Amino acid sequence: MSKTLIIYSTTDGQTHAICTLMKQVNQASDNDTKLVSLEEAQELNLADFDKIMIGASIRYGKHKPELYQYINRHHTILNAKKNSFFNVNLVARKPEKNTPETNPYMKKFLELSLWKPQQLGVFAGKLDYPKYRFLDKSMIRFIMWMTKGPTDTSGTFEFTDWQQVEEFGKAFSER
Repeated sequence: MSKTLIIYSTTDGQTHAICTLMKQVNQASDNDTKLVSLEEAQELNLADFDKIMIGASIRYGKHKPELYQYINRHHTILNAKKNSFFNVNLVARKPEKNTPETNPYMKKFLELSLWKPQQLGVFAGKLDYPKYRFLDKSMIRFIMWMTKGPTDTSGTFEFTDWQQVEEFGKAFSER
C-alpha cells in the first residue's frame, strides 16, 4: 500500500471538490490517501509519502503566490516522488484551452515553477456568481463577457468534466 498526499489550493472550493474525488479514487485503489490544504501541508514531512498530487485554482489569471513558494521550497522532494499537478480554471471550459499543452495557465506555471510534474492535468472550474462578493462578481462577469462566457449573475455554471477528473485520478493511483 502506498501513501499518497493530495494538496489543494482553492479560492472558491471547486479545487477542493475535485481533490476530494481524487482522494476517493486513490483510496479505491488501496492507497492510504491524505487530503490537505496548502496551508496544512506546511506542517507535513513530504518524505513520509510515496506519491504527491497538487491541485490549484486560478483567480484573475494567477495561481496564489503561496503555491509557488511552497513548490519552489519543496521542488527537490516533489521531483523525487511519483507526482502530479493540475490546475482548475474557467478558460479550460473552451476545448482549445483544456489540455496542459494548450492551457495558458499551465504553460505559465511550468515556466515559473522549479518543479516539473510527471503528470499534468487541466480541469474547467465552476462559476458561482451568487457566492461572490460584489467586486468579484463584477470583475468575473466582465471577464466572462469578454470571453463569451455566461454573464447571468443569478446563475451557477459548472464546467468541470467529472469523468475526466476520475480518469486523471485513476491514472495517478496506478503510477
